[in-house]
Amino acid sequence: MIPEKEEFPLKITIFNTDEVMAKTVRDEEHRIERRADIWYILQEVLLGSHVGTHVEFPYHHLKNGMSAADYPLERLMGDTVLLNFSHKKKDEEITRQEIVDTGVEIRSGDIVLIRTDMHKLWKTPQGHDRPVLSIEATRYLVQEIGIHCIGTDATGLEVRGRDDQPVHELLFAGNVAMIESLTNLDKLRQSRFEIIMLPLMIEGMDSCPVRVVALEDEAE
Repeated sequence: MIPEKEEFPLKITIFNTDEVMAKTVRDEEHRIERRADIWYILQEVLLGSHVGTHVEFPYHHLKNGMSAADYPLERLMGDTVLLNFSHKKKDEEITRQEIVDTGVEIRSGDIVLIRTDMHKLWKTPQGHDRPVLSIEATRYLVQEIGIHCIGTDATGLEVRGRDDQPVHELLFAGNVAMIESLTNLDKLRQSRFEIIMLPLMIEGMDSCPVRVVALEDEAE
């Protein structure tokens, strides 16, 4: 990500460390005057909770839902499956039957990643021209199978511009977190693997930028 060049806020301000520390934990007696040639900085980061690859928690849509600080980490790592729907076009639905027809076994507790290849269009006029997950397919994954988390390399799984977000609401009602704007799903070689992501534990944070790491079995 590049500060001040993303769709959501991302700005970095640089301060001299000693100037900052002098205003916080150090009194005049312990203030240090460093040599002019020493590079020693602290930074203030203005960060939108949805900038870059990020995971959204139930609090994003539910006033009493879990936020970044209290969402269970065990639901954000572990067994993961990849569903390839990169042939789907703008606003075209991914249906329950199409998920079944992939032949990929989805188990209770799995994380489901949906490949659309939309990351290749990020920061272009077509960057949000994504396919969508049908309500029936969402219910199937959340209520019938019992997945822990869902993710996509698109900027979302809903029709953009609606006055509601029923897919988000179904996911969060089932305590299913959602990862948006993933990258490199097209580089994965297997349909089942493990992932790890660790959001910041900040109370009241509806979403959090994350690095998501996939662990594939080298033997396959």
